[in-house]
Amino acid sequence: MSDFAQQRRMMVDCQLRTYDVTDPGVTAAMDTVPREAFVSDSTLAYLDRSVPMLPGSDRQLMTPMVFARLIQAAEIVAGSKVLVVGAGTGYGAAVIADMGAVVTALECDPALQQVAAERLAGSPVVLAKGPLEEGDKARAPYDVIVVEGAFEVEPDALLAQLADGGRLVGVKGSGRAASATVYRKSGKTVGNRTITEAAAPILPGFAKRPAFVF
Repeated sequence: MSDFAQQRRMMVDCQLRTYDVTDPGVTAAMDTVPREAFVSDSTLAYLDRSVPMLPGSDRQLMTPMVFARLIQAAEIVAGSKVLVVGAGTGYGAAVIADMGAVVTALECDPALQQVAAERLAGSPVVLAKGPLEEGDKARAPYDVIVVEGAFEVEPDALLAQLADGGRLVGVKGSGRAASATVYRKSGKTVGNRTITEAAAPILPGFAKRPAFVF
């Protein structure tokens, strides 16, 4: 077993399982996909922290346990039609595709788009470019939308792209008030519930506008 394979197994056993990630599809995929291939410094890939995707970039992969809790709550099964928003270098999309989902990966940053195209070459993941907050209306509706980061404003355009019964997961809020959250659409109604306290970097397009001070 390679060193990275051992680190993946430790991540699953010590970070995911101890954080109530028990879905075998989630743990198997995260034990398979080489996280080290999607970050700027492979020596940091399996730490219990957010990790920069590219040198000098402010975009980061979420901690493994937060990402795993989100996709577990999304109830992804083989054949699910999934949109990954803020796909970055493609790690999350690769994990979800390994679970048998039909995945579209949306990214707004050209440098990250290029790396994702290289890392996901040969995979069934469809790459999409555009503003993250606008989603991917052309391919909607989706069974699941995974926001790979945090949002301070309600992702209304994304919620509108859910199929009936569809779920959206992501980290709502910032700082100590942030929480991993799952939204579920039923007819024209969308409800949400908190999964757990969590933190993640705010994605482009999802930050609150600065308030005017008089």
